Amino acid sequence: MGLFDKKIEVKGVNYFGKPKLPPGQTPTVKFPVLTYGEIPSVTKDVWHFVAWGLVEKERDWTWDEFMKLPQTKLRADFHCVTHWSRFDDEWEGVMFRDLVQHLKLKPEAEFVLQHAYGGYTTNLPLRWMMDEDVMFAHTINGKPLDPEHGGPMRVFTPRRYAWKGAKWIRGIEFLAKDKPGFWEVNGYSNSADPWREERFW
Repeated sequence: MGLFDKKIEVKGVNYFGKPKLPPGQTPTVKFPVLTYGEIPSVTKDVWHFVAWGLVEKERDWTWDEFMKLPQTKLRADFHCVTHWSRFDDEWEGVMFRDLVQHLKLKPEAEFVLQHAYGGYTTNLPLRWMMDEDVMFAHTINGKPLDPEHGGPMRVFTPRRYAWKGAKWIRGIEFLAKDKPGFWEVNGYSNSADPWREERFW
């Protein structure tokens, strides 16, 4: 049985007005695991999240502290650069724009570098992080996110290919200049727009 063994018809537009199925993508009900390297073992009792860089004061949250931040549910689609898409999952977590309310950014902060347990990094402009429903997700369809999919927490970027949301997130660094992350320095697009098929340089 392959990845696309069930015929799925996808029509219409998503909640932000783009076609639900981006060009070059094939719909699937499966959730393939695609990870470079080993899956980090991060339990909630040792997990913590740090925001640093161009902020007036560095912040550090434990899991319990992070769960006290505003929690949001978002029904959205997931697009992988390897040509598959999942649809209409319910994600739950903390929106980036809500987290930022607890930070005082310096005026020169224009980019965000996501840092994951295991060393993975990926980058996005601050304005995209604010405007594109970027979420620190810990739950999918009412269940805790599995470790192979980035649990206990990952970044979810519904308007970008999925590698732009780091699994096993441990912190974010605010920068004045863009700093490409792991896949970006290895040939993948810096902008990663699925509707423009921005897969590679």
